[in-house]
Amino acid sequence: MSGQPSATDPLAPWRAVATTRTMGLGELLAAIERLTADGQAAAGVELYKIWIAHHLDDPLLHAVHFNHGVALSQLGDIPGAMIAHAAAIRLKPDFFQPYINLGGLQDRVGQGDRAVATWTTLVNSLSSVTGDAVIYKAMALKQIGRVLEGARESASAEEALRQSIDLQPDQPDAIQHWIALRQTQCRWPVVEPWGHVRRQDLMASISPLSAAYHADDPMFHLATASGYARRMIGYPVPGATPSPAARRPGRMRIGYVSSDLREHAVGFAMTDVFETHDRARVETFAYDCGIAVSDPTRARIKAAAGHWIDINGMDDAAVAARIAADGIDILVDLNGYTKDARTRVFALRPAPIAVNWFGFPGSMGTPYHHYILADARTIPPEYEMFYSERVVRLPCYQPNDRKRVVSPRRPVRAEAGLPEGAFVFAALNGLQKITQPVFDGWLRMLAGVPGSVLWLFQGNGDTPDRMRAHAARSGIAPDRLVFASPMPNPDHLARFALADLFVDTFPYGAHTTASDALWMGLPVLTMIGRSFASRVCAGLVEAAGIGEMVCAGLDQYVERAIAFGRDPALLAPIAARLRSGRDAALLFDTPRLVRALEDAYAGMMDDWAAGRLPKPDLDNVAIYQELGASMDVEAVGAHDDAGYAAAYRARVAERDSAWPVPPDRRFARGAPGAPGA
Repeated sequence: MSGQPSATDPLAPWRAVATTRTMGLGELLAAIERLTADGQAAAGVELYKIWIAHHLDDPLLHAVHFNHGVALSQLGDIPGAMIAHAAAIRLKPDFFQPYINLGGLQDRVGQGDRAVATWTTLVNSLSSVTGDAVIYKAMALKQIGRVLEGARESASAEEALRQSIDLQPDQPDAIQHWIALRQTQCRWPVVEPWGHVRRQDLMASISPLSAAYHADDPMFHLATASGYARRMIGYPVPGATPSPAARRPGRMRIGYVSSDLREHAVGFAMTDVFETHDRARVETFAYDCGIAVSDPTRARIKAAAGHWIDINGMDDAAVAARIAADGIDILVDLNGYTKDARTRVFALRPAPIAVNWFGFPGSMGTPYHHYILADARTIPPEYEMFYSERVVRLPCYQPNDRKRVVSPRRPVRAEAGLPEGAFVFAALNGLQKITQPVFDGWLRMLAGVPGSVLWLFQGNGDTPDRMRAHAARSGIAPDRLVFASPMPNPDHLARFALADLFVDTFPYGAHTTASDALWMGLPVLTMIGRSFASRVCAGLVEAAGIGEMVCAGLDQYVERAIAFGRDPALLAPIAARLRSGRDAALLFDTPRLVRALEDAYAGMMDDWAAGRLPKPDLDNVAIYQELGASMDVEAVGAHDDAGYAAAYRARVAERDSAWPVPPDRRFARGAPGAPGA
């Protein structure tokens, strides 16, 4: 069909012919493509409607309804798209694609139960073993798992994802969620192979955050983060990277990108930072990519930030262009690899300097994050090899809000289900941080302190029952595990007073939760490891002035907890020192931290101006990910530094003998900087 669209009627060349049998499906799609290219997508949707109305008996009508649904969805007409996909299914029930799209749209409008039903219908109808059937069945099961995970039906979500992975093992996103679900449910061992799904394949797809929960292996953490960036974030489209604005005279322009500038651990801690920044020295920009809520924390940050920019609804290129236009000097990533992060914006390099801080406990492993902020405890010099970024140290890594709101009402133990007179071990970390060795250590504490109880956060589904059953198998009465329900943060802070001792998790310890406990005067007993996540709490405890509460390993940790439980008087002077020194403690000295932070930013600006901007070190990270995925990283991480280095050196040497491994500053060919070298 030839002819030019009219400015007043873009359908002029096709309107009449679409009502006849002379316009076949091929011509229809060609016309739609041209209209879309000319910016007339809405006219294309109208052409679909005309063609459908005059071809109700066409054998390919189901495919046209599907395409019509896709076009409507792209224009934001979700109800119309749902009707079109449902029509495609009615015409041809064995047409797979519209089930996937219809379920996705149902979930998008809050009909999660209907979405699951739509995808389940598809799964149950795919009995044939063909390539397409397997692909669509795996896709539907993955979508079911995603929706059920969001509805906190963790066991059902886990099973749906397991079935999807069973059909198609090469699904990194499904594997990441499957592992995360097992961690939140305390299903041990977390990484458990089955059938043809191998452990090393599961480990190769673990997310950076789950890897930090799983093992104290910073080499694997770096390699996993870098692999995730390559595979899941990808590379910018050529020409998509905006040119950062020329340096403007005056204050440093600092952009903070986060989805958590609200009542969230990051938001709580960053509020005081925004309020304390020296406005004569820095101009702050808060780029918000989180859920739309109104709460006191968000209100404080919006009031304190120089500029608040809501980037929800903007694509990555538009966000990067806005940041470049704002003339940002330093862009700070407060998300890392956490929910709703905008890492692809950083990949576009809209600012000359990018910093990794606070949102993610480890290296980003990318070529576009130049610096990581830490302190002397979280990253000592001998561990810098585990970070692709240049390490810049603050007096204390973690910010804190000195104005946090604590409920004036003080609860009593009976309200929390805690027995009066018992020694209460508080383990109020997220359940995903609990590993079996630490949980078994807690049971040893309970056995060693008669009448004591373990206070945990409430899990979903049958998780509390399974944890109690695990305790019973170890000879501990199930009712000695007490589970705390969620509550608003001011009330949560107040209930710390009900506990006697906070016992930490490992290898991913308490971070903001530890600061909350310390602020409320509750002593924290922790362990220190090698990875970032395993060292933060030790730094916090020391910065609070009670460094003697840092243990070298699990046995010492359990022994000290039992000693405190048997003789609580041993804790009294520690708790008193914690409370009396709180307001002067380094941990809560936000002005000092912010001064150091601004000095660090100034040093980065000097590096940039002098052409000394660091180049992230990604040497051999793909090789280390491959090696780590095939190793027992839990066991390797449990070694001392010498044993840890020896294990990696042996695997690198084995690999080098078969395929050369270039030298690096880590474990390749006797790297001199490696711990234990």
